[in-house]
Amino acid sequence: MTDSVRLGTRGSPLAMAQATWVAGALRDCHPDLDVQIQVIRTRGDKVQDRPLHQVGGTGLFTREIERALLDGEVDVAVHSLKDLPAQMRPGLALGAVPEREDARDVLICPSGHDLDELPHGACVATGALRRRVQLLDRRPDLELVGMRGNLDTRLRKVHEQPELDATLVGAAGLARMGWLDRATVFLDPDRFIPAGGQGALGIQIREGDERMERIVASLNHGPTERRTAAERAFLARLEAGCQVPVAVHGHLDGDDLVVDGLIGALDADPVLRGQVRGAPADAEALGEALAERLLGAGGDQVLAELRLDD
Repeated sequence: MTDSVRLGTRGSPLAMAQATWVAGALRDCHPDLDVQIQVIRTRGDKVQDRPLHQVGGTGLFTREIERALLDGEVDVAVHSLKDLPAQMRPGLALGAVPEREDARDVLICPSGHDLDELPHGACVATGALRRRVQLLDRRPDLELVGMRGNLDTRLRKVHEQPELDATLVGAAGLARMGWLDRATVFLDPDRFIPAGGQGALGIQIREGDERMERIVASLNHGPTERRTAAERAFLARLEAGCQVPVAVHGHLDGDDLVVDGLIGALDADPVLRGQVRGAPADAEALGEALAERLLGAGGDQVLAELRLDD
Protein backbone atom coordinates (compact mmCIF):
# COMPACT_ATOMS: atom_id res chain seq x y z
CA MET A 1 0.00 0.00 0.00
CA THR A 2 1.37 3.44 -1.01
CA ASP A 3 1.72 5.99 1.77
CA SER A 4 1.35 9.68 0.88
CA VAL A 5 2.86 12.84 2.30
CA ARG A 6 1.93 16.44 1.48
CA LEU A 7 4.97 18.71 1.63
CA GLY A 8 4.50 22.47 2.07
CA THR A 9 6.98 25.02 0.71
CA ARG A 10 7.35 28.52 -0.67
CA GLY A 11 7.12 28.84 -4.42
CA SER A 12 10.38 30.61 -5.27
CA PRO A 13 12.71 28.72 -7.66
CA LEU A 14 15.18 28.10 -4.81
CA ALA A 15 12.45 26.95 -2.39
CA MET A 16 11.10 24.60 -5.06
CA ALA A 17 14.59 23.20 -5.69
CA GLN A 18 14.95 22.56 -1.94
CA ALA A 19 11.52 20.96 -1.65
CA THR A 20 12.15 18.80 -4.71
CA TRP A 21 15.42 17.60 -3.17
CA VAL A 22 13.66 16.73 0.10
CA ALA A 23 10.86 14.94 -1.74
CA GLY A 24 13.43 12.90 -3.67
CA ALA A 25 15.40 12.07 -0.54
CA LEU A 26 12.23 10.90 1.21
CA ARG A 27 11.31 8.70 -1.76
CA ASP A 28 14.81 7.22 -1.78
CA CYS A 29 14.52 6.29 1.90
CA HIS A 30 10.89 5.17 1.61
CA PRO A 31 10.29 3.74 -1.89
CA ASP A 32 6.54 3.32 -1.34
CA LEU A 33 6.08 6.94 -0.29
CA ASP A 34 4.09 9.27 -2.56
CA VAL A 35 5.31 12.83 -1.87
CA GLN A 36 3.22 15.72 -3.20
CA ILE A 37 4.57 19.28 -3.12
CA GLN A 38 2.13 22.05 -2.18
CA VAL A 39 3.14 25.69 -2.74
CA ILE A 40 2.14 28.20 -0.07
CA ARG A 41 2.67 31.94 -0.55
CA THR A 42 4.06 33.73 2.50
CA ARG A 43 3.94 37.35 3.61
CA GLY A 44 7.61 37.75 2.78
CA ASP A 45 6.81 36.71 -0.80
CA LYS A 46 3.87 39.11 -1.07
CA VAL A 47 5.57 42.26 0.28
CA GLN A 48 8.40 43.10 -2.10
CA ASP A 49 8.46 46.91 -1.93
CA ARG A 50 10.17 47.21 1.48
CA PRO A 51 13.28 45.78 3.18
CA LEU A 52 12.49 42.77 5.37
CA HIS A 53 13.43 44.60 8.56
CA GLN A 54 10.75 47.20 7.74
CA VAL A 55 8.01 44.66 7.08
CA GLY A 56 8.04 43.67 10.77
CA GLY A 57 7.40 40.54 12.73
CA THR A 58 9.08 37.14 12.68
CA GLY A 59 8.43 34.23 10.39
CA LEU A 60 7.94 36.34 7.28
CA PHE A 61 8.75 33.35 5.06
CA THR A 62 7.34 30.64 7.33
CA ARG A 63 4.17 31.73 9.13
CA GLU A 64 1.64 30.76 6.46
CA ILE A 65 3.36 27.42 5.87
CA GLU A 66 3.32 26.70 9.61
CA ARG A 67 -0.39 27.54 9.74
CA ALA A 68 -1.07 25.07 6.91
CA LEU A 69 0.91 22.45 8.84
CA LEU A 70 -1.01 23.07 12.05
CA ASP A 71 -4.33 22.98 10.18
CA GLY A 72 -3.49 19.63 8.59
CA GLU A 73 -3.37 21.00 5.04
CA VAL A 74 0.19 19.64 4.70
CA ASP A 75 2.02 16.91 6.61
CA VAL A 76 5.54 18.34 6.59
CA ALA A 77 7.09 21.72 5.81
CA VAL A 78 10.45 22.51 4.25
CA HIS A 79 12.12 25.79 5.22
CA SER A 80 15.46 27.42 4.78
CA LEU A 81 16.53 27.05 8.40
CA LYS A 82 17.74 30.65 8.57
CA ASP A 83 14.12 31.77 7.93
CA LEU A 84 12.63 29.62 10.69
CA PRO A 85 12.25 31.57 13.97
CA ALA A 86 14.50 30.27 16.75
CA GLN A 87 11.48 30.03 19.06
CA MET A 88 9.44 27.17 17.58
CA ARG A 89 5.75 27.85 17.19
CA PRO A 90 3.62 25.88 19.73
CA GLY A 91 2.39 22.61 18.31
CA LEU A 92 5.26 22.25 15.85
CA ALA A 93 8.65 20.55 16.02
CA LEU A 94 11.86 20.38 14.03
CA GLY A 95 11.75 16.82 12.71
CA ALA A 96 15.07 16.78 10.86
CA VAL A 97 17.97 18.94 9.72
CA PRO A 98 19.59 17.43 6.60
CA GLU A 99 23.31 17.76 5.90
CA ARG A 100 24.21 21.39 5.47
CA GLU A 101 25.25 22.95 2.18
CA ASP A 102 28.04 25.55 2.15
CA ALA A 103 27.12 28.15 4.80
CA ARG A 104 29.38 30.91 3.45
CA ASP A 105 28.37 34.19 1.87
CA VAL A 106 29.48 34.83 -1.69
CA LEU A 107 30.42 38.09 -3.37
CA ILE A 108 28.98 38.48 -6.86
CA CYS A 109 31.01 41.11 -8.69
CA PRO A 110 30.81 41.40 -12.51
CA SER A 111 34.24 43.10 -12.58
CA GLY A 112 35.78 40.13 -10.75
CA HIS A 113 37.01 42.08 -7.70
CA ASP A 114 37.36 40.63 -4.21
CA LEU A 115 35.64 42.52 -1.38
CA ASP A 116 38.86 44.24 -0.33
CA GLU A 117 39.68 45.08 -3.96
CA LEU A 118 36.44 46.92 -4.77
CA PRO A 119 37.07 50.57 -5.74
CA HIS A 120 36.63 53.23 -3.07
CA GLY A 121 32.95 54.12 -2.80
CA ALA A 122 31.79 51.08 -4.76
CA CYS A 123 28.04 50.38 -4.65
CA VAL A 124 27.08 47.05 -3.06
CA ALA A 125 23.48 45.84 -2.88
CA THR A 126 22.13 43.81 0.03
CA GLY A 127 18.86 43.57 1.89
CA ALA A 128 20.31 41.80 4.95
CA LEU A 129 21.19 43.92 7.99
CA ARG A 130 23.89 41.50 9.20
CA ARG A 131 25.59 41.74 5.80
CA ARG A 132 25.29 45.51 5.82
CA VAL A 133 26.91 45.82 9.25
CA GLN A 134 29.81 43.52 8.38
CA LEU A 135 30.38 45.30 5.07
CA LEU A 136 30.54 48.67 6.83
CA ASP A 137 32.83 47.27 9.50
CA ARG A 138 35.24 46.00 6.86
CA ARG A 139 34.78 48.68 4.18
CA PRO A 140 33.22 51.85 5.65
CA ASP A 141 33.76 53.63 2.32
CA LEU A 142 31.26 51.46 0.45
CA GLU A 143 27.89 52.78 -0.68
CA LEU A 144 25.26 50.26 0.39
CA VAL A 145 21.82 50.02 -1.21
CA GLY A 146 18.92 47.72 -0.50
CA MET A 147 17.99 44.81 -2.73
CA ARG A 148 15.27 42.18 -2.42
CA GLY A 149 13.95 39.47 -4.67
CA ASN A 150 14.54 35.84 -5.53
CA LEU A 151 18.10 34.69 -6.08
CA ASP A 152 17.82 34.81 -9.87
CA THR A 153 16.42 38.34 -9.69
CA ARG A 154 19.32 39.60 -7.57
CA LEU A 155 21.89 37.98 -9.83
CA ARG A 156 20.28 39.54 -12.88
CA LYS A 157 20.09 43.02 -11.32
CA VAL A 158 23.78 43.16 -10.38
CA HIS A 159 24.73 42.36 -13.97
CA GLU A 160 22.13 44.59 -15.65
CA GLN A 161 22.26 47.72 -13.48
CA PRO A 162 25.54 49.55 -14.15
CA GLU A 163 25.36 51.53 -10.90
CA LEU A 164 25.73 48.29 -8.91
CA ASP A 165 29.26 46.99 -8.43
CA ALA A 166 28.47 43.88 -6.41
CA THR A 167 26.01 42.00 -4.23
CA LEU A 168 26.17 39.24 -1.62
CA VAL A 169 24.25 35.96 -1.71
CA GLY A 170 24.46 32.62 0.07
CA ALA A 171 26.67 29.93 -1.43
CA ALA A 172 24.07 27.29 -0.61
CA GLY A 173 21.47 28.85 -2.87
CA LEU A 174 23.91 28.97 -5.75
CA ALA A 175 24.84 25.34 -5.18
CA ARG A 176 21.23 24.15 -5.04
CA MET A 177 20.42 25.99 -8.27
CA GLY A 178 23.56 24.74 -10.03
CA TRP A 179 24.98 28.26 -10.30
CA LEU A 180 28.20 28.05 -8.29
CA ASP A 181 30.14 29.14 -11.37
CA ARG A 182 28.58 32.60 -10.94
CA ALA A 183 30.38 33.14 -7.61
CA THR A 184 33.21 35.67 -7.66
CA VAL A 185 34.61 35.13 -4.14
CA PHE A 186 33.63 32.92 -1.20
CA LEU A 187 33.88 34.94 2.03
CA ASP A 188 35.68 33.41 5.02
CA PRO A 189 33.00 32.67 7.66
CA ASP A 190 35.48 33.50 10.42
CA ARG A 191 35.69 37.09 9.13
CA PHE A 192 32.25 37.44 7.55
CA ILE A 193 29.86 35.48 9.75
CA PRO A 194 26.79 33.92 8.08
CA ALA A 195 23.24 34.01 9.36
CA GLY A 196 22.22 31.40 11.91
CA GLY A 197 21.09 28.30 10.05
CA GLN A 198 22.39 29.54 6.70
CA GLY A 199 22.92 26.72 4.22
CA ALA A 200 20.74 24.27 6.17
CA LEU A 201 17.17 23.11 5.70
CA GLY A 202 14.62 22.70 8.47
CA ILE A 203 12.12 19.86 8.09
CA GLN A 204 9.17 20.81 10.28
CA ILE A 205 6.39 18.51 11.49
CA ARG A 206 3.50 18.65 13.94
CA GLU A 207 4.49 17.97 17.52
CA GLY A 208 3.54 14.43 18.49
CA ASP A 209 3.10 13.23 14.89
CA GLU A 210 4.91 9.92 15.32
CA ARG A 211 4.29 8.83 11.72
CA MET A 212 5.98 11.87 10.22
CA GLU A 213 8.68 11.78 12.87
CA ARG A 214 9.65 8.29 11.71
CA ILE A 215 9.51 9.24 8.03
CA VAL A 216 11.67 12.39 8.20
CA ALA A 217 14.18 11.03 10.73
CA SER A 218 16.03 9.37 7.85
CA LEU A 219 17.04 12.84 6.57
CA ASN A 220 18.61 14.09 9.79
CA HIS A 221 22.35 14.76 9.84
CA GLY A 222 23.73 14.75 13.40
CA PRO A 223 26.71 17.12 12.94
CA THR A 224 24.53 19.67 11.14
CA GLU A 225 21.84 19.35 13.78
CA ARG A 226 24.34 20.13 16.56
CA ARG A 227 25.95 23.06 14.73
CA THR A 228 22.60 24.67 13.97
CA ALA A 229 21.25 23.94 17.46
CA ALA A 230 24.01 26.15 18.87
CA GLU A 231 23.21 28.87 16.35
CA ARG A 232 19.48 28.79 17.07
CA ALA A 233 20.08 28.87 20.83
CA PHE A 234 22.22 31.99 20.32
CA LEU A 235 19.42 33.64 18.32
CA ALA A 236 16.74 32.56 20.78
CA ARG A 237 18.60 34.11 23.72
CA LEU A 238 18.96 37.38 21.81
CA GLU A 239 15.34 37.20 20.59
CA ALA A 240 16.78 38.12 17.21
CA GLY A 241 14.97 38.07 13.88
CA CYS A 242 15.64 39.76 10.56
CA GLN A 243 15.12 43.19 12.19
CA VAL A 244 18.37 42.83 14.15
CA PRO A 245 21.91 42.69 12.68
CA VAL A 246 23.25 39.55 14.34
CA ALA A 247 25.21 36.64 12.88
CA VAL A 248 26.29 33.26 14.19
CA HIS A 249 28.08 30.25 12.75
CA GLY A 250 29.05 26.91 14.28
CA HIS A 251 31.66 24.55 12.89
CA LEU A 252 33.35 21.39 14.07
CA ASP A 253 37.07 21.53 14.86
CA GLY A 254 38.22 18.04 15.71
CA ASP A 255 36.14 16.95 18.68
CA ASP A 256 35.05 20.51 19.49
CA LEU A 257 32.13 22.62 18.37
CA VAL A 258 33.28 26.21 17.75
CA VAL A 259 30.66 28.96 17.60
CA ASP A 260 31.36 32.49 16.34
CA GLY A 261 28.82 35.25 16.88
CA LEU A 262 28.25 38.94 16.22
CA ILE A 263 25.96 41.76 17.32
CA GLY A 264 26.25 45.05 15.45
CA ALA A 265 24.75 48.52 15.46
CA LEU A 266 23.30 49.64 12.13
CA ASP A 267 26.18 52.04 11.55
CA ALA A 268 28.68 49.32 12.53
CA ASP A 269 29.67 51.25 15.66
CA PRO A 270 30.06 49.07 17.59
CA VAL A 271 30.38 45.59 16.11
CA LEU A 272 30.79 43.03 18.91
CA ARG A 273 32.29 39.62 18.13
CA GLY A 274 32.92 36.55 20.24
CA GLN A 275 33.70 32.85 20.12
CA VAL A 276 33.07 29.84 22.34
CA ARG A 277 34.31 26.26 22.10
CA GLY A 278 33.10 23.07 23.72
CA ALA A 279 31.58 19.64 23.31
CA PRO A 280 29.03 19.19 20.49
CA ALA A 281 26.68 17.55 22.99
CA ASP A 282 26.49 20.95 24.72
CA ALA A 283 25.50 22.79 21.54
CA GLU A 284 22.57 24.75 22.95
CA ALA A 285 24.46 25.72 26.10
CA LEU A 286 27.36 26.96 23.95
CA GLY A 287 25.06 29.13 21.86
CA GLU A 288 23.45 30.61 24.96
CA ALA A 289 26.84 31.22 26.59
CA LEU A 290 28.06 33.12 23.53
CA ALA A 291 24.92 35.24 23.53
CA GLU A 292 25.41 36.05 27.22
CA ARG A 293 29.04 36.99 26.58
CA LEU A 294 28.13 39.45 23.81
CA LEU A 295 25.22 40.88 25.78
CA GLY A 296 27.56 41.50 28.69
CA ALA A 297 30.08 43.21 26.40
CA GLY A 298 27.54 45.85 25.42
CA GLY A 299 25.27 43.90 23.12
CA ASP A 300 22.31 44.43 25.45
CA GLN A 301 22.55 48.18 24.90
CA VAL A 302 22.97 47.80 21.14
CA LEU A 303 19.88 45.61 20.89
CA ALA A 304 17.85 47.91 23.15
CA GLU A 305 18.65 50.90 20.94
CA LEU A 306 17.79 48.97 17.79
CA ARG A 307 14.41 47.96 19.19
CA LEU A 308 13.67 51.54 20.24
CA ASP A 309 14.23 52.59 16.63
CA ASP A 310 11.73 50.04 15.24
